[in-house]
Amino acid sequence: MKDPQNIRNVAIIAHVDHGKTTLLDGLLKQSNTFGSHQAEMDQSLIMDSGDQEHERGITITAKQTSVYYGDYKINIIDTPGHADFSGEVERTLNMADGVILVVDAQEGPMPQTKFVLSKALELGLKPVVMINKIDKPSRRIDEVIDEVSDLFLELAISDDQLHYPVYYAIGREGKAWKSLPDNPAEHTDLTPIFEAIINDIPAPTVEIDKPFQMLVTSLAYDTFQGKYAIGRITRGTIKKGQGIVLMKREGEIVASKVDKVFGYRGLNREEIDEAGAGDIVAITGIGDAHIGETLADKDSPEALPVIDVEAPTLSMYLGPNTSPLKGKEAKYNTSRQIGDRLQQELETNVSLRVRDEGIGFVVSGRGELHLSVLIETLRREDYEFEVGRPQAVTIEEDGVVKEPVEELLVEVGGEFLGAVSQEMGARRATTLKQEQTASGATRVTFIIPTRAMIGLRNILMTATKGTIIMNSLPHGYQPLGAKLQQLRNGALVATEAGATTAFALDSASARGTLYVGPGTTVYQGMIVGLYNRSGDLDINVCRGKQLTNMRTSSSDGTIQLTPFTDLSLEQSIDFLEDDELLEVTPKSVRLRKRFLDPNQRKRNK
Repeated sequence: MKDPQNIRNVAIIAHVDHGKTTLLDGLLKQSNTFGSHQAEMDQSLIMDSGDQEHERGITITAKQTSVYYGDYKINIIDTPGHADFSGEVERTLNMADGVILVVDAQEGPMPQTKFVLSKALELGLKPVVMINKIDKPSRRIDEVIDEVSDLFLELAISDDQLHYPVYYAIGREGKAWKSLPDNPAEHTDLTPIFEAIINDIPAPTVEIDKPFQMLVTSLAYDTFQGKYAIGRITRGTIKKGQGIVLMKREGEIVASKVDKVFGYRGLNREEIDEAGAGDIVAITGIGDAHIGETLADKDSPEALPVIDVEAPTLSMYLGPNTSPLKGKEAKYNTSRQIGDRLQQELETNVSLRVRDEGIGFVVSGRGELHLSVLIETLRREDYEFEVGRPQAVTIEEDGVVKEPVEELLVEVGGEFLGAVSQEMGARRATTLKQEQTASGATRVTFIIPTRAMIGLRNILMTATKGTIIMNSLPHGYQPLGAKLQQLRNGALVATEAGATTAFALDSASARGTLYVGPGTTVYQGMIVGLYNRSGDLDINVCRGKQLTNMRTSSSDGTIQLTPFTDLSLEQSIDFLEDDELLEVTPKSVRLRKRFLDPNQRKRNK
């Protein structure tokens, strides 16, 4: 059992892509956590273990690890940087005593920087600032330090939070300095960061001689051990085989018994006999544990405050697939199977909400990315279902219906500013601030309704030729505004079931942008493209060429089809209107009308 004075619990927080996980890579490697022969020594983004984390290049779930530096055990928490996963940040910060705030030397503080720092300061965590990527040609270190100072002035709850150390680093090279180096190319390592954690981050304030108490902050599953309840021990000690109680959210007290206790070392859990206050551990044998509940001594049961996270801002319908192709491409497709899986997800995904809606469910989350990651996870686990258009989650205050709004920061070249402003105006966004960056780009901050954010990223990416940088952050609520006009053209809708033909698609391509290629199985009511006018157009894309004994110069040539647009999952979700659904299977995503029969669609307009 480690002396609490020799334990440090630190979270690494930052805006997305500012270098949190890369810094952690360096700390793991330079602490001799891995042997020189282990594969991890040649890897990057070691803590991003999920497939989607690798593919998207972002951290989705918070993770904890431990390294040893001299006599000290350092528990490190890697947190997501994207606003949609800020629930992960909120719950895991409860395990930390201090934070390392990583800030890009070029970009400076960004919207998510503000969010994570505000949460850390609210909890009274000791901050250490690290200016990362100081080797960037367009770095502006002095300005960034001033911007960080302004951010602390805005967010600090007490005067002592205004006094914080600043370090400088090149995270991907595993180099750091106490003061700004004259030559960033010089040989060094991350020793200043290790010393900062030991000297600037306080030891946990705990009571080792009091009855055991621990807040369940995270859960994990294992085929062999079952459920792990993970958290920081607030007081007392815990041993394997010890009798304890689980204090539920509703006040119920459940007698339990610890099976095994695990500590962390690198990427592995190590079974230990005993752990004491201040340490982060994983406990098995508590099968009914949920995030936010308290594990306590059976003779002195006292509950800790429940973890509260920000409310969801977007919801969408998710239910069993009802298309003519249902049951052909997945193992799990019933309402019960989907419901059971969503209930399982609720145990670890603290920002998610699920409401039964008859045959299907209404799933609420923190943003489009949060929901699309869930959808992608389900389809990879062999589930089949359909989803509806995302909707903003409204609240009622003093008899007034209010909708969530977001602070949106856009950075774009001057030549595209007009196109961006026009689109934002159509979505009823208001300009908060506009400034020039050191690189010559224009940075504009908007306040925009959350519902107007749906589909915005893809449109602006197209309008700016992929050069725009966008980041958003929840900004509270405002009275519900008028319904937004439809910002998308109509859809090309298949009238016949069958396989598409090159002949029919060639004709259809003149009417708009196609989303299917030749030989694709379609059904009546399935959306096959975007019409180049408003309103929908019913079209036969399975029609074959009429065979005759007459030859013409115009009809006998080889058909040269324009390549079709293969929409991603996120693009398909963005496409949806209220009368449309997205069919999701492990093999396909198909856009369709909610009512497949054209006569029924007319009756329900």
